[in-house]
Amino acid sequence: MHPARRLTGPLAMATAAAFFLAGCTAGGPAEPGGGVMSPAATVPPSTGAPGAPAPSTAPGQPAPPAPSSSDPAGAGLATFTFPDGRLSFTRPADWKAEVFEASASPYVGTATIYDASDKQLVSIYYGQIADGVAGAVTRTVFESVPVPGLQGRSTPEAHASFYVDWDDDDATYHLQLTAGAPATGPRDAVKGIILLGDRVLTAEVLFDDQQFPDDKAARAWFAGSQGQALRAILASFTYR
Repeated sequence: MHPARRLTGPLAMATAAAFFLAGCTAGGPAEPGGGVMSPAATVPPSTGAPGAPAPSTAPGQPAPPAPSSSDPAGAGLATFTFPDGRLSFTRPADWKAEVFEASASPYVGTATIYDASDKQLVSIYYGQIADGVAGAVTRTVFESVPVPGLQGRSTPEAHASFYVDWDDDDATYHLQLTAGAPATGPRDAVKGIILLGDRVLTAEVLFDDQQFPDDKAARAWFAGSQGQALRAILASFTYR
């Protein structure tokens, strides 16, 4: 599988800065069981009020745990809210989310979602700096659905989309937020940038070690429990 194209320009620099700063704080106190605590703030399920803002932090410092609670509307779900109290999503209650704020002005925050086995599954960027990618591909769209909690917040409106891009003989599978519904056929690469006022949002499932031998296998994975759980996360974003 051909590696997904990377975001370039200011967004890539901002994201790189976040990971550089996170690396500088590595080697912290050990977690129970011998692991090393992540420099980002882990947000386990709790009974706090969903959507309540958490205190901000100085640039380059790990953000404090954002409010996270069991979701009464869906058994086995928990709500994660970014520290500014505006952007939220739901995830399985036994999965976790970590957030790291690289800059307060301009705001740059990144979040990672891990499953119960501590595998990284989703990368989220939320901030005031963005850039896109370019390049012609041939695309097949498997599914693209509107995100109810982001409708009316951006133009084109946000969708949760699963599709494959072909670049010559290389296939790159994507499950991510897209600005509008991507279309099948010869197309430019999807930027995946959702505009939310003065903020931008990108969210994409990480397929770094997920190999699909063909579209049939990709569809089967998407119809399974993990694919549907990840689809549900992308479709659950809300912004206020």
